[in-house]
Amino acid sequence: MVKALCSDIDGTLLNSIRDLSPRLKDVVNRFPANFPVILASSRMPDAMRHLVNDLGKNPQPLIAYNGGFVLSSEGEILEDVSIPVALVEKILRLTAKSEIHISLYQGENWYEEKDDYWSQREVKNTKVQYTWMKGLEVVDMWSKGNSGAHKVMCMGSSQDISWLFGELHFEHSLDLHLYRSSDTYLEIAPKAISKATGLKKILAHEFDFGMESVIAFGDNYNDIDLLQSVGWGVAVDNARPEVKAVAKEITLHHKEDGVAAILEKLLEK
Repeated sequence: MVKALCSDIDGTLLNSIRDLSPRLKDVVNRFPANFPVILASSRMPDAMRHLVNDLGKNPQPLIAYNGGFVLSSEGEILEDVSIPVALVEKILRLTAKSEIHISLYQGENWYEEKDDYWSQREVKNTKVQYTWMKGLEVVDMWSKGNSGAHKVMCMGSSQDISWLFGELHFEHSLDLHLYRSSDTYLEIAPKAISKATGLKKILAHEFDFGMESVIAFGDNYNDIDLLQSVGWGVAVDNARPEVKAVAKEITLHHKEDGVAAILEKLLEK
């Protein structure tokens, strides 16, 4: 009795060239037109919309920034939880003398103060363009508007990222989600949210069924709550051991169309 699909994007839904495979698009389009396909990611909304469009499923709700910014299918904001601006400033000052690259995200906006390897890599991966503004200028702007960051993304050498993780975990483990998506990436979000909380907001707002009717897919630490909270949580074969441990089922590697393989089995039933 699966009534909706919720999936992580990077390392789960996308293939080896960070795109949607023809096989995946085909199987998604064999589901009923009103079958919800909800993407849940640390990405910003615009880095998700083109994927929903490519799947032929517009409009759909979006769980952006790991649940910190949740949008209904009509574009209504259902959740808006950010990192306080004072804490964003602290992260900027802590990393100022390091080689760590900092990207700041809020709602539909992405701010960069450097055009370098890291920022260009993100442009290529997400197909979104950033706004050029110095970090402390962004902080000043947010201070005047009484707002903060939905995500702070830190990129650098594995040694630098390990150091920053340790510093922030020591002082702010109760305030922040500190998520190492790779050895060279540290994604920072508010502690109060998750992909699971975002999905619950969406279901309560526009659907007549609960979490038990959802199949969800993931690969990394920020997918654990989601896979545990739905009726059928599926880990791709490349998932972290901790994610596989909580999954009801393990499918093929994301480079082998693991999500498509499970969806094909669902259609057969």
